[in-house]
Amino acid sequence: MVDFAALRRNMIDTQLRTYDVTSKRLLDAVESVDRQHFVPESMVGLTYVDQSVALTASDGQTRVLLQPMVLSRMLQAVDIQNGDAILDIAGGSGYTAAIMAAMGGKVTTLESSVPISDLAIAALQKAGLDTISIRTGDLLAGAPNTAPFDVIFVNGAVESDPSLLLAQLAEGGRLVVVMGGGRAGRVVLFNKTGDIIGRRVVFDAAAPFVEISPIKAAFHF
Repeated sequence: MVDFAALRRNMIDTQLRTYDVTSKRLLDAVESVDRQHFVPESMVGLTYVDQSVALTASDGQTRVLLQPMVLSRMLQAVDIQNGDAILDIAGGSGYTAAIMAAMGGKVTTLESSVPISDLAIAALQKAGLDTISIRTGDLLAGAPNTAPFDVIFVNGAVESDPSLLLAQLAEGGRLVVVMGGGRAGRVVLFNKTGDIIGRRVVFDAAAPFVEISPIKAAFHF
């Protein structure tokens, strides 16, 4: 029988801590979430390996769970606080949302198709999480009807500043995303103060681009 708890602890000690992930609240949240519930059954053996995991929905669309080191440093950058309203973009099967919820965030996940949303619903139910709402729609249009958000987390890369998402930040809000592709990719943190949006590069990272899918939005609970 696989000891997933031991594998998760090893991931935290050998991957996250050695990659400058120092937030105890974040590390505790990662330890509390069973990542194996969020990967395809055929890839469970790779759950805690330091690599991204590809997911394919029934409509052929794919989503990638970011490698643990990159995901954790991005989460650390946005400094999630208890009660934060969070929009999770392109979260795939819901692993990112699960960690943010474990940190006390009130999470809405936005996905681009119903089949991908269904993957998240099934995984979150398996993990015993029912407080995360899942919406389907245009990823880079965000969720203006439920804005503003304290945190917007984009699980992927974009080519230019995501202006529609930035407009949905609350005062003091933070948005993190990978800007650019391949070796040119950089994780960028945006902060809103008054009418000013600041930005800074946090670290180098690669991630798949987030596509735009103009489909009718729908909520699932």
